[in-house]
Amino acid sequence: MSVWIGIDLGTQSVRAMAVTGDGRVLGTGSRPLTSHRDGPRHEQDPEQWWRELAAATREAARAAGGPIAGVAVAATSGTILLTDGSGRPRTPALMYDDRRADASLVNEVGAPVWERLGYRRMQPNWALPKLLWLLRDTPADARDLRLCHQNDFVNRRLTGHAVATDLSNALKTGVDLVEERWPAEVFDALGVPGEILPEVVRPGVRLGVVCPAAAEETGLPAGTPVLAGATDGCAAQLGAGALRPGSWNSVLGTTLVLKGVTRELIHDPLGVVYSHRAPDGSWLPGGASSTGAGALTRDLPGRDLDALSARAAARYGPDANGTPPAVTYPLVSRGERFPFAAPEAETFTLGDPGDDVGRYTAVLLGAAFVERLCFDYLDLLGAPVDGEIVLTGGATRSAYWTRLRADVLGRPVTLRENAEPALGMAVLAGGDPARMIRTRAVVEPSGADLREPYLRFVTELERRGWLDATVAAHARERTTR
Repeated sequence: MSVWIGIDLGTQSVRAMAVTGDGRVLGTGSRPLTSHRDGPRHEQDPEQWWRELAAATREAARAAGGPIAGVAVAATSGTILLTDGSGRPRTPALMYDDRRADASLVNEVGAPVWERLGYRRMQPNWALPKLLWLLRDTPADARDLRLCHQNDFVNRRLTGHAVATDLSNALKTGVDLVEERWPAEVFDALGVPGEILPEVVRPGVRLGVVCPAAAEETGLPAGTPVLAGATDGCAAQLGAGALRPGSWNSVLGTTLVLKGVTRELIHDPLGVVYSHRAPDGSWLPGGASSTGAGALTRDLPGRDLDALSARAAARYGPDANGTPPAVTYPLVSRGERFPFAAPEAETFTLGDPGDDVGRYTAVLLGAAFVERLCFDYLDLLGAPVDGEIVLTGGATRSAYWTRLRADVLGRPVTLRENAEPALGMAVLAGGDPARMIRTRAVVEPSGADLREPYLRFVTELERRGWLDATVAAHARERTTR
């Protein structure tokens, strides 16, 4: 039986997973990674990526017990460094949330391209502003410098030669996802030498095979195909099985991230939704909110959240037929990114929660309302939102929260047995998603009518000047469908 190896090269750790064609996980390996943070600075040592990836992969590969058919690597979106022509680091790696760069020049020069690609503008932590920052502080002959995304670095070590980058990781570096090339006119105007840019390919394209030196370090057999990977968010979406137009993966952990599939590119006038390119050429629109379960640990420090979930279900669940008395807009930090952009947004509560159970439920309800508003906004943009909704992330551990989200959305939600980015990379490496991705449960809404508190929540966001009136009106209209 063939086995695929998926690798998730994250921020805090690297995780490798050996998966059979029918979705059984034969073995995993994980190793921690170290960050260096100081205010807006966030760096990592690329050599540590390789060392820990090799160790984690050795552990997973030992459990494979059969031929390994392919390997693919996911990485954090927007993480880059410069290497020399041999692949040796010339700079530290600037991580996905390093904010030392300035995006103003990039947005001035590239505005027509970013507009055509639907996201309209780049943020300072995107990779292209960081590339300019690195080039400014790394004087050298351009012929001896190479732009390198996080997974490019380890893919080169795996294959033993220079590799193409994937369109997914190259999105925040400014790749033209429509024409699938670097926009030379933008890079020339910015002073970025074309010689430093790798070729670009779609995720899933074969980059080469594991070389003998990498085989010795990783435990992967020499000659194993190495496939172009994707960002960690796209990898998680693949692992969740949100693969058909109209289907969506809603990841609710510390914050909320929503990713879906469309046949056509979505253009967002507010610039809060941007789209990756799928391996088959379709589009993967999505956005990331600043709200989520992180508000629970902040607002209810030290509390037993599992116990609060059980008490909330007893008080407000379907059997109790109760309506929570309050709703909290659960921002984890100041400012909102999706479904609207409001740097000045801050947490608020409507109603009186009363006690810890009420405060807990208010956060859960607010997160569910934000999730609903995201779908309302995507519907306004013309994205199909009538397909399967797959819920993943830490919030799915609460059965009460899952049911509440189904009630707010007014439709069934799906839970998977395993939706890790590493599984998504095993699928991308060549596995059959229909067999490898397993459904754990489909949760039906209980029938609770939460439209009135939802509309009050929408009205409050509009009153505070954060939510556009057109978006608010569309949200109201959708509650009557």
